[in-house]
Amino acid sequence: MASLPESDPIADLLKRSRTIAVVGLSNSPLRPSHGVSAYMQTQGYRIIPVNPKIHGSLGEKAYPSLLEVPEKIDIVNIFRRPEFVEEAVDQAIRLKVPVIWMQEGVVHEKAAQKAREAGIFVVMDRCILREHKARFG
Repeated sequence: MASLPESDPIADLLKRSRTIAVVGLSNSPLRPSHGVSAYMQTQGYRIIPVNPKIHGSLGEKAYPSLLEVPEKIDIVNIFRRPEFVEEAVDQAIRLKVPVIWMQEGVVHEKAAQKAREAGIFVVMDRCILREHKARFG
């Protein structure tokens, strides 16, 4: 009997998600957050910048915090140093966001555990652009 292919939760969530709130998105094209978000935008995702220091990025209005984003968020993508992660995770939990994605180099086990306990799917220390390209070319 043929075995079923392994399920790939990351491919599944990337397929069903449309709106990505990017915490720490820069308006500078030189920053990784900008390049990664620009790529995801070209792949059809709506990017919502979350950064109190900018007015907008990639043609989208920026919001000072996740709590001020006026629409449903599918993924919270975090481009902040670990000491700033817990605040974003707490906001995502309050908003019942289904996925928290911490970019490569962003690791916060306590916040990740808190999110998982709230029923949120957590991806940590992985690049959403690389994971998308690996699955969808």
